[in-house]
Amino acid sequence: MWDDLASGFALLTRLPMPDHRGTGAASAWAWPLVGAALGALAAALAGIALWLGFTPGVTAAMVLALGAILTGGLHEDGLSDTADGLFGAWTRERRLEIMKDSRVGSYGVLALLLVTLARWSALVTILAAGEIWALVAVGALARSPMAALMAGLPNARGTGLSHATGRPPRDRVLAGIGIAVLIALIFAGAAALPMVALAALAVLWLARLALRRIGGQTGDILGAAEQLAEVACLAVLAASAG
Repeated sequence: MWDDLASGFALLTRLPMPDHRGTGAASAWAWPLVGAALGALAAALAGIALWLGFTPGVTAAMVLALGAILTGGLHEDGLSDTADGLFGAWTRERRLEIMKDSRVGSYGVLALLLVTLARWSALVTILAAGEIWALVAVGALARSPMAALMAGLPNARGTGLSHATGRPPRDRVLAGIGIAVLIALIFAGAAALPMVALAALAVLWLARLALRRIGGQTGDILGAAEQLAEVACLAVLAASAG
């Protein structure tokens, strides 16, 4: 269990981990726990910032900055590459080529801008309502779709981080989803089930689009899935808090 958890933190964050045996996709059940830990750190920062008198808007920006620092912008990078690739070319080969390119195009910039704005706007409402610990639920739920896509879709490229990580066993995926839902019920209460439903719809849309346009998933698709699931969860929380 420790190796899986440490492997999850090493894969999804930039936090220093002690020596451990990398377990790759077998650690998928622990990814929601990694997300919950990141959500707890965000909630702690938000609580301190609000207590010190920072406005919800400034605090929301601080929360987003902390998330980017802790993950190295891993998911945001996937979102921008996915938008550029899926919408910026007409052939499967060219789409995969664009997604591998480190440069960001207009679709990637727009996706980052709109998704970050949506996350910030929802966070402002959530923080103003004092629902800071619901961020733990968001962190957990946003990480579980990545394992589901890895298990349910073929790898479109045959190289890259997603391919190297492997395909998670179905029981590990189901365990991760169960853990994520349990955490959401504890920290978000009645909002947990609508969060799960909307996040699932967003990720299913992305999965169908990726399967149709590039033939499966890549690491960039997984990062985009995390971002869309996070936006969906935050939107539900903001609606319930407002």
